[in-house]
Amino acid sequence: MTGNSTTPDNSSDLNYDYYNNRGDNNDFAPSNNSNTKAFSEVFLPTFYSIVFIIGFIGNGLVAWVLIRHRHKSNMTDVCLLNLAIADLLFLASLPFWAHSARADWIFGKFMCHTVTGLYMMGLYGSIFFMVLMTVDRYVIIVHPHSIFSKNRSAQTGLVLALCMWILSLFASLPNIIIVHESKEMNDLTYCRSNYSSDAMKYFISFKINFLSLFLPLIIMVYCYARIIPTLTSIKSQKRHKIIRLILAVVAVYFLFWTPYNITILLLFMQTQGYMQSSEWDNSLKLTMQWVETIAYSHCCLNPIIYGFVGEKFRREVIKVVKEQFPMCFRQCSSFSQQLSERKASTFSKSTDFSSTHL
Repeated sequence: MTGNSTTPDNSSDLNYDYYNNRGDNNDFAPSNNSNTKAFSEVFLPTFYSIVFIIGFIGNGLVAWVLIRHRHKSNMTDVCLLNLAIADLLFLASLPFWAHSARADWIFGKFMCHTVTGLYMMGLYGSIFFMVLMTVDRYVIIVHPHSIFSKNRSAQTGLVLALCMWILSLFASLPNIIIVHESKEMNDLTYCRSNYSSDAMKYFISFKINFLSLFLPLIIMVYCYARIIPTLTSIKSQKRHKIIRLILAVVAVYFLFWTPYNITILLLFMQTQGYMQSSEWDNSLKLTMQWVETIAYSHCCLNPIIYGFVGEKFRREVIKVVKEQFPMCFRQCSSFSQQLSERKASTFSKSTDFSSTHL
């Protein structure tokens, strides 16, 4: 997700050699610079494949459960469903980046725009729906008698979800428009950004940091600063459980994506003449590899959070598994029962042995 593609004779872009030598995709796609290319050609495709498989299964299960119980859905359920869909869109781009990490871009101009769109829509969709869930909790807890608090139906959630997707599309459009196929001197074809001016570079860099880090962080900090004191005076266990779930989702997002956004900012500062030493350059290149790895693995985590924190989700998953795979569930239950009986028998024997030697 870091890189800029510019014409070789543009002297103002000499500091973008890191991006132009990456041998992969576009600004907001996985990096693969020359110093770590050998490592990336093996590690990145393997890692993206693992994240894709685990994330697809987990988020697919979340979407399946929520869609099956849509007749009982509320505002939070609609947000969680769309959050899973956003993660699935993001995951759909990873097989393409995995392939281009090993070889050149072979999917054509249309797919270059499409895959970038999936990536950016998934990224912005995730953060926008987390912001929506936070604002929703803020309104119903801090302002329980407002009109919005009294109208939290699934239909309202769908309207707001449509608005979030429209915002995600508009936020993604600049990246979708400026990407193109470019053939480099090594005869490899890349899907990457083509900036028409320095102003466009500044805008893209500012946009990704502002919309995916600073603005959401400000909104969420404000909301939870008002929510948590109010909750201390409310003894509703159900509300506390929902807050724990949303807080866990939000905290994990910032924990995994903040290092990435900070590195993006540092790389942009490097293009402006700061941190020009070779030590800084090598450190940032290596750092970008690892923060991308951390950030992309976030796609797998929301379903795990739901499983550990969301009791309702756990019950629904077990119910769905029982209904769809009854034979497998019976065998698992039978094995678990046999294991319990064996442990009980072993414990009984050890107790008898102990009593005879007292």
